[in-house]
Amino acid sequence: MSEVLEQLLDDLRVESDQLLAVVQGLDDGADGGWASPTPAPGWTVATQVAHLAWTDEAATLAARSLQGRAESEAWDDLLLRGSADPERFVDDGAHALAALPPEELLPRWSRGRAALAEALRAVPAGQRLPWFGPPMSPASMATARFMETWAHAQDVHEALGSAPEPTDRIRHVAHLGVRTRDFAYAVHGEEPPTEPFRIELTAPSGEVWTWGPDDAAQSVQTVRGPALDFCLLVTQRVHREDTALVADGADAEHWLGIAQAFAGPPGPGREKR
Repeated sequence: MSEVLEQLLDDLRVESDQLLAVVQGLDDGADGGWASPTPAPGWTVATQVAHLAWTDEAATLAARSLQGRAESEAWDDLLLRGSADPERFVDDGAHALAALPPEELLPRWSRGRAALAEALRAVPAGQRLPWFGPPMSPASMATARFMETWAHAQDVHEALGSAPEPTDRIRHVAHLGVRTRDFAYAVHGEEPPTEPFRIELTAPSGEVWTWGPDDAAQSVQTVRGPALDFCLLVTQRVHREDTALVADGADAEHWLGIAQAFAGPPGPGREKR
């Protein structure tokens, strides 16, 4: 597990550093700058980065809550403050940090990323972190932080009129997208199918990643196509009809219409281009 965690943390660091390089040096303007609006309504480039910084700090607090009474009480206080309206609580945290000038926010984010990695490494073997949803293993938390960092980077790039180069690191996002299939049904108040789907995705490198039964006869429900499209879809950064994903079976097609790899209520998704 330590090797898995170290790989995840290394990939998270690289992904975060790439986003940091994009936003460093931006001016304060709303046209290609720090205040540029992103596809998330009401969120600027600054808000996107601030959200990542805030959530990294919250995850660090959750990991440290296992270290002693004072740390546990600090986490409990955060959880209590957020319990009334978790979604608004997280948004308010992002907007509060976004008010900081970039010369303060960016170093704070960098320090927070380093602190999170250290805190996740310190979690005792076999223990799970408390979270706003179900408890998470350190590897699961690192995967979730990678997914969010990658997804919000897509928003930043779109706001700035650029496109990030896809890499095979997105396998973490794809894996989370597959693992959260039943969760997507649950947040829509639906019963998930009892049988697993067969997922076959082509990575940016050309490698084929697969999940589910090897024997196609065991599952008539399959999803095939570019891994990038799948990752954009499960993070709701693209409309289903704007992907090259192919679903065989009504259940598989329905899942692609509701898939989400992130916690919380169903997201609004993106408009068709």
